[in-house]
Amino acid sequence: MRLTTNTWVGGQANTAVASYLLERELGYDVSVRERPEDKAWKALGTGEADALLEDWGHPEQERKYIQRKKTVVPAGDLGMQGRIGWYVPEYLSDEHPEITDWKNLNDYAHLFATEETGEKGRLLEGAPDFISRDKQLIRNLDLDLEPVFAGSEAAQIKEMRKRAKHEEPFLTYLWRPHWLESEIELTEVDLPPYYEGCAADERKTKCGYPETDLQKYMNADFEKDGGKAAQFLKNFQWGEEDQNEVARMIARDGMTPEKAAKRWVEENPGTWKVWLWDL
Repeated sequence: MRLTTNTWVGGQANTAVASYLLERELGYDVSVRERPEDKAWKALGTGEADALLEDWGHPEQERKYIQRKKTVVPAGDLGMQGRIGWYVPEYLSDEHPEITDWKNLNDYAHLFATEETGEKGRLLEGAPDFISRDKQLIRNLDLDLEPVFAGSEAAQIKEMRKRAKHEEPFLTYLWRPHWLESEIELTEVDLPPYYEGCAADERKTKCGYPETDLQKYMNADFEKDGGKAAQFLKNFQWGEEDQNEVARMIARDGMTPEKAAKRWVEENPGTWKVWLWDL
């Protein structure tokens, strides 16, 4: 069977544990391929992939593949909520408590300025394909900021670590759950609150991001004919601490996904054995 995995390490932690158990406990041969979010949906819709274990909400893709083409089906909650936002290091918010209100960001934009952004402050981003409407939000809120993409989650984290080591200011797009919070203490900036429909037209949106129940999806044929594997993936649910533990072993400790999954499985039988009970 074929799993598509996310380009961020938290999503890869899901796939690592799921594929390890599918192979060791259920005897499946599992292949894993990393894809950006839009390509992951296309792979599910065309049958190139059987399942995606972490999705943050893609209404257009859902309409296309679930409602119109009917080639993708929901596979249940992953078991945690995700939240996208803007963050500053806690040492900075301790020094400037008012910096955590978006209305005051222009007063501190100079702290985030780089050679690349000139007089504007840098909003550090990860990969261009991550869910983001920061460019529009900055424009609509008239903020003296410029989004700058590091290119990947790994490059973004490298920059954050470098800044944090010397207690230098930075403002970054990030999401929770994320294992990095165990290493760098972060404070969320209060953006205008999200409400239903506020981001319908991104050209005009002035609200932050919603909390999202992270979802799993399957190819429709696999959901129908995938047997124990499909049911196992529907049963697969865990919490932030579990995902962060595996992600931390991969990203910070340099373990391969398989070795990180093996260690977690050995230490947490009470969690994963529930996923196998009705198979």
